[in-house]
Amino acid sequence: MEALGWWLMLVGSLRLASVWFGFVDIWALRRAVFSQTTMSEIHGRTFGVWTLLTCTLCFLCAFNLDDKPLYLATFLSFIYALCHFATEYLIYHTMAIQNLATVGFFAGTSIVWMLVQWNAHKPKLH
Repeated sequence: MEALGWWLMLVGSLRLASVWFGFVDIWALRRAVFSQTTMSEIHGRTFGVWTLLTCTLCFLCAFNLDDKPLYLATFLSFIYALCHFATEYLIYHTMAIQNLATVGFFAGTSIVWMLVQWNAHKPKLH
């Protein structure tokens, strides 16, 4: 497996922790991500499902880097996540800068790495 695939596995695994927090320990999710606001259990579960989808994309893409549509969907999931969290910090003020920095590091690194590697993989013929 290529280094990018291992990176996506790491990010997917970290996202799994957020899924766990969303479903089981909403207060940990609040402390780790949305520390500047209150959250209900439904917010936690919704965040958990959304994060489970992005986690699934990371794992699938890690093993199928040559699948351009899957690669693009995974890449866009990082763009969407970064925009979502930046909005939560800048507009809604629901996150602390430290929490945004953590998300920004993983999403930003993934975005740049996937852009750099975009043409390094041969597209699969279906």
